[in-house]
Amino acid sequence: TGIPLEEERVASLMMVADGVGGGLMGERASRMALQVATQYIVESARCFYGAEEAGLSLGKALEEGAKRCNDVIQERAAADPDSAGMATTLTLLVAVWPWIYLLQVGDSRYYNFHNGVLRQITRDQTVAQELADQGLLPRDLALKSPLTHVLSSSIGGQQTAPVVTRIPSNWGDVHLLCSDGLTRHVSDARLAERLGAMKNAKQVAEQL
Repeated sequence: TGIPLEEERVASLMMVADGVGGGLMGERASRMALQVATQYIVESARCFYGAEEAGLSLGKALEEGAKRCNDVIQERAAADPDSAGMATTLTLLVAVWPWIYLLQVGDSRYYNFHNGVLRQITRDQTVAQELADQGLLPRDLALKSPLTHVLSSSIGGQQTAPVVTRIPSNWGDVHLLCSDGLTRHVSDARLAERLGAMKNAKQVAEQL
């Protein structure tokens, strides 16, 4: 979606949220995160567009947006026993030329595909990844561990540790945001193969 300001597009916003907590709770949490994040980022883009320190301000706005999403979901869970335990991942991209800003919470992912090379930019926030980063679990075992499905950070969960990254934007970039429903079953090599042969976004999304 474009974020309008005085009839002009100033940024592009892309998000994926994968709810956890079972059934309708996860669905409700992911929907709330997308709604709150969209509203907050639109407001932030209007405030920070054209400011000299836009990059720094927008990065802080993304962190604050994640915390606001977290608070809204926790408040809902506290007020409704049927919503207890709901949470969600949130991977969010804001493209403001010439930069891409990424917000990461959980294990949904952002991949960048450019000149035939696929790169996973986000880092999974899972217990297995944390143990591997600390050298407590070999990386080859981490990929097969049941702990790859246990989040160390989520929106609405016990711990929320939003990570914001800024990378240069390039013409010809292909952006892929996805949940572990894709990456659990499809290898990076297969992702690169499909993206390299893509004719349009709809076609490659359906294939993946």
